[in-house]
Amino acid sequence: MGLAKSGNIPIRHAQQQNCIRKACQIARDVLLKTAAEVRAGATTAEIDRFASATIKAAGATSAFLGYRQFPGNICISINEEVVHGIGGSRVIQDGDIVKIDVGIYYDGWVGDNALTVPVGNVDKETLKLMAATEEALHIAVKHARDGWMLGDLCHSVEHHVTQYGYSVVREFVGHGVGRKLHEDPQVPNYGKKGERPRLKAGMTLAIEPMINMGTEKTRILGDKWTVISLDRKPSSHYEHVVLVTPQEPEILTYRKRMFPKGVEDLTPQPISALWP
Repeated sequence: MGLAKSGNIPIRHAQQQNCIRKACQIARDVLLKTAAEVRAGATTAEIDRFASATIKAAGATSAFLGYRQFPGNICISINEEVVHGIGGSRVIQDGDIVKIDVGIYYDGWVGDNALTVPVGNVDKETLKLMAATEEALHIAVKHARDGWMLGDLCHSVEHHVTQYGYSVVREFVGHGVGRKLHEDPQVPNYGKKGERPRLKAGMTLAIEPMINMGTEKTRILGDKWTVISLDRKPSSHYEHVVLVTPQEPEILTYRKRMFPKGVEDLTPQPISALWP
Protein backbone atom coordinates (compact mmCIF):
# COMPACT_ATOMS: atom_id res chain seq x y z
CA MET A 1 0.00 0.00 0.00
CA GLY A 2 1.18 3.55 -0.59
CA LEU A 3 2.07 5.89 2.25
CA ALA A 4 0.02 8.98 2.98
CA LYS A 5 1.11 12.32 1.56
CA SER A 6 2.64 14.66 4.11
CA GLY A 7 -0.07 17.24 3.48
CA ASN A 8 -2.60 14.88 5.14
CA ILE A 9 -0.61 14.36 8.32
CA PRO A 10 -1.61 16.53 11.31
CA ILE A 11 1.09 18.68 12.89
CA ARG A 12 0.37 19.23 16.58
CA HIS A 13 1.27 22.47 18.34
CA ALA A 14 2.68 22.54 21.87
CA GLN A 15 -0.65 22.57 23.72
CA GLN A 16 -1.98 19.68 21.62
CA GLN A 17 1.24 17.78 22.20
CA ASN A 18 0.70 18.11 25.94
CA CYS A 19 -2.81 16.70 25.57
CA ILE A 20 -1.58 13.69 23.60
CA ARG A 21 1.30 13.26 26.05
CA LYS A 22 -1.16 13.00 28.96
CA ALA A 23 -3.37 10.50 27.13
CA CYS A 24 -0.33 8.40 26.26
CA GLN A 25 0.90 8.41 29.85
CA ILE A 26 -2.47 7.10 30.99
CA ALA A 27 -2.43 4.43 28.27
CA ARG A 28 1.08 3.44 29.35
CA ASP A 29 0.06 3.15 33.01
CA VAL A 30 -2.99 1.05 32.14
CA LEU A 31 -0.86 -1.21 29.94
CA LEU A 32 1.75 -1.83 32.63
CA LYS A 33 -0.84 -2.47 35.35
CA THR A 34 -2.74 -4.83 33.06
CA ALA A 35 0.41 -6.66 31.97
CA ALA A 36 1.21 -7.27 35.65
CA GLU A 37 -2.10 -9.16 35.96
CA VAL A 38 -1.22 -11.61 33.18
CA ARG A 39 -0.53 -15.01 34.76
CA ALA A 40 -1.15 -18.69 34.22
CA GLY A 41 -4.68 -19.61 35.28
CA ALA A 42 -6.26 -16.24 34.53
CA THR A 43 -8.80 -15.97 31.75
CA THR A 44 -8.51 -13.35 29.04
CA ALA A 45 -11.91 -12.00 30.13
CA GLU A 46 -10.52 -11.38 33.62
CA ILE A 47 -7.63 -9.43 32.15
CA ASP A 48 -10.03 -7.41 30.00
CA ARG A 49 -12.22 -6.58 33.00
CA PHE A 50 -9.20 -5.47 35.00
CA ALA A 51 -8.12 -3.19 32.17
CA SER A 52 -11.63 -1.74 31.88
CA ALA A 53 -11.71 -0.87 35.59
CA THR A 54 -8.22 0.64 35.40
CA ILE A 55 -9.14 2.77 32.40
CA LYS A 56 -12.28 4.01 34.18
CA ALA A 57 -10.35 4.80 37.37
CA ALA A 58 -8.00 6.99 35.34
CA GLY A 59 -10.93 9.04 34.02
CA ALA A 60 -10.48 7.67 30.51
CA THR A 61 -12.51 5.49 28.14
CA SER A 62 -11.47 2.59 25.95
CA ALA A 63 -10.67 3.61 22.37
CA PHE A 64 -11.27 0.03 21.25
CA LEU A 65 -14.64 -0.83 22.79
CA GLY A 66 -17.27 -0.35 20.08
CA TYR A 67 -14.73 0.64 17.42
CA ARG A 68 -16.26 -0.93 14.32
CA GLN A 69 -18.25 -3.02 16.84
CA PHE A 70 -15.16 -4.45 18.56
CA PRO A 71 -16.49 -6.06 21.77
CA GLY A 72 -13.42 -5.81 24.03
CA ASN A 73 -11.93 -3.05 26.18
CA ILE A 74 -8.43 -4.04 25.11
CA CYS A 75 -6.93 -6.44 22.59
CA ILE A 76 -5.50 -9.57 24.20
CA SER A 77 -3.87 -12.06 21.84
CA ILE A 78 -2.08 -15.30 22.74
CA ASN A 79 0.75 -17.15 20.97
CA GLU A 80 -0.16 -17.46 17.26
CA GLU A 81 -2.78 -14.73 17.65
CA VAL A 82 -1.17 -11.66 16.11
CA VAL A 83 -3.54 -8.83 17.10
CA HIS A 84 -7.18 -8.01 17.86
CA GLY A 85 -7.82 -10.89 20.23
CA ILE A 86 -11.00 -10.59 22.34
CA GLY A 87 -11.16 -11.32 26.06
CA GLY A 88 -13.17 -14.45 26.81
CA SER A 89 -13.05 -17.85 28.49
CA ARG A 90 -9.58 -18.83 27.27
CA VAL A 91 -7.28 -19.65 30.18
CA ILE A 92 -3.70 -18.38 30.00
CA GLN A 93 -1.20 -21.24 30.27
CA ASP A 94 2.38 -21.52 31.45
CA GLY A 95 4.62 -20.99 28.42
CA ASP A 96 2.19 -18.66 26.61
CA ILE A 97 3.08 -15.24 25.30
CA VAL A 98 0.28 -12.71 25.70
CA LYS A 99 0.00 -9.54 23.65
CA ILE A 100 -1.75 -6.68 25.43
CA ASP A 101 -2.79 -3.67 23.35
CA VAL A 102 -4.34 -0.70 25.19
CA GLY A 103 -5.91 2.31 23.50
CA ILE A 104 -7.74 5.02 25.44
CA TYR A 105 -9.42 8.39 25.00
CA TYR A 106 -8.66 11.06 27.56
CA ASP A 107 -10.08 14.55 27.18
CA GLY A 108 -10.65 13.90 23.47
CA TRP A 109 -7.14 12.62 22.73
CA VAL A 110 -5.86 9.10 22.09
CA GLY A 111 -3.12 7.10 23.81
CA ASP A 112 -2.16 3.75 22.28
CA ASN A 113 0.53 1.16 23.17
CA ALA A 114 1.20 -2.55 23.32
CA LEU A 115 3.65 -5.14 24.56
CA THR A 116 4.12 -8.90 24.71
CA VAL A 117 4.16 -10.63 28.09
CA PRO A 118 5.92 -13.99 28.61
CA VAL A 119 4.14 -16.30 31.05
CA GLY A 120 6.25 -18.71 33.06
CA ASN A 121 8.53 -21.07 31.14
CA VAL A 122 8.52 -19.65 27.63
CA ASP A 123 10.86 -21.43 25.22
CA LYS A 124 14.01 -19.59 24.22
CA GLU A 125 13.14 -19.36 20.52
CA THR A 126 9.94 -17.50 21.36
CA LEU A 127 11.80 -15.20 23.75
CA LYS A 128 14.21 -14.47 20.92
CA LEU A 129 11.27 -13.49 18.71
CA MET A 130 10.06 -11.10 21.42
CA ALA A 131 13.53 -9.62 21.83
CA ALA A 132 13.94 -8.99 18.12
CA THR A 133 10.50 -7.38 17.91
CA GLU A 134 11.13 -4.99 20.78
CA GLU A 135 14.55 -4.22 19.36
CA ALA A 136 12.97 -3.42 15.99
CA LEU A 137 10.55 -1.02 17.68
CA HIS A 138 13.36 0.99 19.26
CA ILE A 139 15.37 1.00 16.05
CA ALA A 140 12.32 2.39 14.24
CA VAL A 141 11.84 5.03 16.94
CA LYS A 142 15.34 6.32 16.27
CA HIS A 143 14.24 7.03 12.70
CA ALA A 144 11.31 9.24 13.80
CA ARG A 145 13.24 12.47 13.24
CA ASP A 146 12.37 15.82 11.76
CA GLY A 147 13.39 15.81 8.08
CA TRP A 148 13.84 12.05 7.79
CA MET A 149 11.74 9.91 5.46
CA LEU A 150 8.98 7.69 6.77
CA GLY A 151 10.09 4.97 4.36
CA ASP A 152 13.42 4.73 6.19
CA LEU A 153 11.61 4.16 9.49
CA CYS A 154 9.37 1.47 7.99
CA HIS A 155 12.25 -0.24 6.20
CA SER A 156 14.28 -0.44 9.41
CA VAL A 157 11.80 -2.84 11.05
CA GLU A 158 11.78 -5.42 8.29
CA HIS A 159 15.53 -5.11 7.78
CA HIS A 160 16.14 -5.93 11.44
CA VAL A 161 13.80 -8.88 11.95
CA THR A 162 14.51 -10.67 8.68
CA GLN A 163 18.07 -11.24 9.96
CA TYR A 164 16.53 -13.98 12.10
CA GLY A 165 14.27 -15.42 9.43
CA TYR A 166 11.20 -13.70 10.90
CA SER A 167 8.55 -11.98 8.81
CA VAL A 168 6.55 -8.78 9.20
CA VAL A 169 2.76 -8.81 9.07
CA ARG A 170 1.78 -6.74 6.05
CA GLU A 171 -2.03 -6.55 6.33
CA PHE A 172 -1.92 -4.54 9.57
CA VAL A 173 0.23 -1.48 10.16
CA GLY A 174 1.02 1.38 12.53
CA HIS A 175 -0.59 4.76 12.10
CA GLY A 176 -0.79 8.38 13.07
CA VAL A 177 -2.58 9.09 16.34
CA GLY A 178 -4.22 12.14 17.90
CA ARG A 179 -7.90 13.04 17.96
CA LYS A 180 -8.72 9.72 16.29
CA LEU A 181 -7.41 6.24 16.93
CA HIS A 182 -6.18 5.92 13.35
CA GLU A 183 -4.94 8.97 11.48
CA ASP A 184 -2.52 9.60 8.62
CA PRO A 185 0.07 8.39 7.92
CA GLN A 186 0.00 4.63 7.74
CA VAL A 187 3.20 3.26 9.28
CA PRO A 188 3.93 -0.19 7.82
CA ASN A 189 6.69 -2.39 9.19
CA TYR A 190 8.19 -2.57 5.71
CA GLY A 191 9.02 0.01 3.09
CA LYS A 192 11.57 1.50 0.74
CA LYS A 193 14.41 3.69 1.89
CA GLY A 194 13.88 7.30 0.92
CA GLU A 195 10.13 6.91 0.38
CA ARG A 196 8.05 9.94 1.33
CA PRO A 197 6.43 11.52 3.23
CA ARG A 198 9.15 13.49 4.98
CA LEU A 199 8.63 13.52 8.74
CA LYS A 200 8.07 16.88 10.41
CA ALA A 201 8.23 18.06 14.01
CA GLY A 202 4.80 17.82 15.63
CA MET A 203 3.77 14.55 13.99
CA THR A 204 2.65 11.78 16.37
CA LEU A 205 3.12 8.21 15.17
CA ALA A 206 2.04 4.86 16.59
CA ILE A 207 4.89 2.53 15.62
CA GLU A 208 3.97 -1.11 16.18
CA PRO A 209 6.01 -4.02 14.83
CA MET A 210 3.92 -7.19 14.46
CA ILE A 211 6.43 -9.94 13.79
CA ASN A 212 5.79 -13.62 13.02
CA MET A 213 8.23 -16.43 13.68
CA GLY A 214 7.19 -18.10 10.44
CA THR A 215 5.12 -16.98 7.49
CA GLU A 216 3.93 -13.41 7.12
CA LYS A 217 0.54 -14.69 6.01
CA THR A 218 -2.40 -14.40 8.38
CA ARG A 219 -6.09 -15.15 8.59
CA ILE A 220 -8.98 -13.82 10.63
CA LEU A 221 -10.91 -16.21 12.86
CA GLY A 222 -14.67 -16.67 12.94
CA ASP A 223 -15.13 -13.90 15.50
CA LYS A 224 -14.23 -11.54 12.62
CA TRP A 225 -11.50 -9.90 14.70
CA THR A 226 -8.78 -12.22 15.98
CA VAL A 227 -5.86 -12.39 13.54
CA ILE A 228 -3.64 -15.48 13.63
CA SER A 229 -0.49 -16.50 11.78
CA LEU A 230 -1.41 -18.87 8.98
CA ASP A 231 1.15 -21.49 10.10
CA ARG A 232 0.15 -20.97 13.76
CA LYS A 233 3.70 -20.15 14.80
CA PRO A 234 4.14 -17.48 17.51
CA SER A 235 3.75 -13.79 16.80
CA SER A 236 5.06 -10.83 18.83
CA HIS A 237 3.75 -7.25 19.05
CA TYR A 238 5.10 -4.05 20.63
CA GLU A 239 3.89 -0.47 20.19
CA HIS A 240 4.83 3.06 21.22
CA VAL A 241 3.43 6.48 20.30
CA VAL A 242 6.29 8.76 19.30
CA LEU A 243 6.39 12.53 18.89
CA VAL A 244 8.66 13.86 16.15
CA THR A 245 10.56 16.85 17.55
CA PRO A 246 13.34 19.14 16.24
CA GLN A 247 15.74 17.08 18.40
CA GLU A 248 15.52 13.47 19.62
CA PRO A 249 12.18 11.68 19.11
CA GLU A 250 10.07 11.56 22.27
CA ILE A 251 8.38 8.30 23.23
CA LEU A 252 5.07 9.48 24.67
CA THR A 253 4.26 6.01 26.02
CA TYR A 254 7.76 5.55 27.42
CA ARG A 255 8.34 2.58 29.72
CA LYS A 256 11.40 0.65 30.73
CA ARG A 257 12.12 -1.87 28.03
CA MET A 258 10.55 -5.27 28.58
CA PHE A 259 13.39 -7.17 26.90
CA PRO A 260 13.24 -10.80 28.12
CA LYS A 261 16.08 -11.64 30.47
CA GLY A 262 18.78 -13.98 29.22
CA VAL A 263 18.43 -13.24 25.50
CA GLU A 264 20.22 -9.89 25.24
CA ASP A 265 23.11 -11.60 23.43
CA LEU A 266 20.84 -12.93 20.69
CA THR A 267 20.50 -9.64 18.78
CA PRO A 268 23.39 -8.43 16.60
CA GLN A 269 22.71 -4.78 17.47
CA PRO A 270 22.23 -4.49 21.25
CA ILE A 271 19.51 -2.14 22.40
CA SER A 272 21.96 -0.51 24.80
CA ALA A 273 23.82 0.90 21.82
CA LEU A 274 20.67 2.52 20.48
CA TRP A 275 18.63 3.70 23.45
CA PRO A 276 19.34 4.54 27.10
